[in-house]
Amino acid sequence: MPNDWLIQLNREVIACTRCARLLAYREMVAREKRRAYRDCEYWGKPVPGFGDPNARILVLGLAPGAHGSNRTGRPFTGDASGRFMYPILYEAGFSSQPNATACNDGLQLKDLYITAAVRCAPPDNKPLPQELANCAAYLDREICGLSKVKIVIALGKIGFDAYLSFLKRRGLLKSRKDYIFRHGAAYETPDGKTLLASYHPSNQNTQTGKLTREMFAGIFKEAARLADR
Repeated sequence: MPNDWLIQLNREVIACTRCARLLAYREMVAREKRRAYRDCEYWGKPVPGFGDPNARILVLGLAPGAHGSNRTGRPFTGDASGRFMYPILYEAGFSSQPNATACNDGLQLKDLYITAAVRCAPPDNKPLPQELANCAAYLDREICGLSKVKIVIALGKIGFDAYLSFLKRRGLLKSRKDYIFRHGAAYETPDGKTLLASYHPSNQNTQTGKLTREMFAGIFKEAARLADR
């Protein structure tokens, strides 16, 4: 099958135990749970990427949320970030439905794939440099396998830097100094893709107005335009 590589990669991601701190944290959260989800069985493992293997647009986030992806097992599913993002993806034509609540909710992505720089929920949403490095091999294989990607949307500076680090590991980029993270920034990268920067759709950004619905929708509208060039 054409996507055997992705099935194998995701199996390896789910089974990963490279980061002792993250392993302990994700499992602790899954045991202790949040009161609102005390009747839920938490996923409590690394979260694989999700979406269309033939996508032209790749969304690169930070890491699973402790009570979102770490609970549901799918990126941006079951938390505030997902409630903000998926309706916008639906309106832009990338998602089959506006709500993402669970892995079995029927949601499918078209022409878009979502992954993260780190696959396990980190304490305070702050992965350590070594944890980013431990996850990098998975990200490299994923990006290389998603051969039709033309646009990379980085959600937040960590996702932005993770893509630039990928280019450095591939020998395509010597320095990141010319790539400044700011919302709406667009860069042509040495691999022939376009890197679009967006603020992360975290509660911290959306509740304060730092990232508005209009701003976020504009990123995906621009991505669709660039993909069709």
